[in-house]
Amino acid sequence: MNKGIELIKNFEGCRLVAYKCPSGIPTIGYGHTKGVKMGNTCTQAQADKWLANEVQIFENAVKNLVNVPLNENQLGALTSFVYNVGIANFAASTLRKKLNTKDYSGAANEFERWVYDSNKRKLEGLIRRRKAEKELFLK
Repeated sequence: MNKGIELIKNFEGCRLVAYKCPSGIPTIGYGHTKGVKMGNTCTQAQADKWLANEVQIFENAVKNLVNVPLNENQLGALTSFVYNVGIANFAASTLRKKLNTKDYSGAANEFERWVYDSNKRKLEGLIRRRKAEKELFLK
């Protein structure tokens, strides 16, 4: 799972002062959004704690929604993916549906479809993130 956390940290970055993500959502720490308002600040320790708690939530969601065996790299890649797109989006995704039919390569190819923000803009950062998640998933 460490490689999944590395992906999250790398692509989310850590900011101790609230900012608006590309979709306009107030965000702090490593992509933490729950209850965040512009002007909020946090410590590095708080950002690390949020990350640890949220990674556990998203990892558990992946384990609950996927009913085929996953290796550590696949779990890490999917946890990073769900951390970014959300549990409901993953639950409804073709990626998950393909994965649950043991179509691992078909599922891997679905990562590349998730490169748009909530305003339907293709983002370079999401293109890079999905490429890295797909590469980790295929290891």
